[in-house]
Amino acid sequence: MIVDCALYRHGRRVPAPADVPAVLAQARAEEDTFCWIGLFEPSREEFDALTHGLGLHPLAAEDAVTAHQRPKLEAYEAALFLVLKPVLYDDRTDTITVSEVNTFVGDSFVVTVRHGETNPLGQVRARLERQPEVLAHGPTAVVYAVCDAIVDNYLDVADDFHTDLEELEAEVFQPSGRDPGRSAGRIYNFKRQALEFRRVTGPLAEPIARLTGAGLPFVNERARPFFRDVGDHLTRVNEHVELLSDILAAHLARVGVQQNDDMRKISAYAAMAAAPTVIGSIYGMNFDHMPELHWTLGYPAVLLVMASVVLWLYVFFRRRGWLGTNGR
Repeated sequence: MIVDCALYRHGRRVPAPADVPAVLAQARAEEDTFCWIGLFEPSREEFDALTHGLGLHPLAAEDAVTAHQRPKLEAYEAALFLVLKPVLYDDRTDTITVSEVNTFVGDSFVVTVRHGETNPLGQVRARLERQPEVLAHGPTAVVYAVCDAIVDNYLDVADDFHTDLEELEAEVFQPSGRDPGRSAGRIYNFKRQALEFRRVTGPLAEPIARLTGAGLPFVNERARPFFRDVGDHLTRVNEHVELLSDILAAHLARVGVQQNDDMRKISAYAAMAAAPTVIGSIYGMNFDHMPELHWTLGYPAVLLVMASVVLWLYVFFRRRGWLGTNGR
């Protein structure tokens, strides 16, 4: 259940005791030292046992264990509690998988609790351990690195999403061989994934803005410019998501127009077929005085009337654009 429990002094990893309470005690006893405990989907009993002595607020501890939280930042007496939502985009199925990383930041410790498939923390820890000058800034460096990695991944996901959307755009605007029903299904799926992505990125703006401000406990003041950089990247992501939503709405409207055009064409051809049907049904009834029985030209005259009605309807619908606009 413990992914990693490490002790860092002056930005470098040092040998640590075998049990978590001893690691915490050493981190608090030595100067310029902190510990980073990584957990994966612990139970409440396991979490309480591993974090005993940190003084974490019970509400925050409950949120960290149960997960399914919105991105947020809460300040408690013993630690900050930050919720982040890393995502994974599968371009084969056009679906977004959302995970969760809950982070506690205190005076000499960082506790990360991961839920879900996406795991950015392993790469973040490895990169930070190669940069001791960054880790020397303490727990704040870990918070910044985790936020930066997750938000940068948002940019990659948004780019992949946009690439697949361009392929869908080519399909929607294909003049021949298109299937509006299939296109509409893909667009609705894209729109659902875009809404899911927005629920992840949108609420994160407020926590990042607070991290860039002054007076937040357990956050190094010199880290504010770095969090502002993360905030700029997040703003780009949110603008990108809004643009994707607008494009999807335009594509969906386009598919609706195509379906309406198809229905008008079907209605036009049905009207042309209905005209001779009506005339033929009346002409075929068993009346005594019928054109074909008492009038030599009655039969060709009725056929001529049918053809004239169909031709008039065809010209009328063609001019109205129901059978295709003029010039195409």
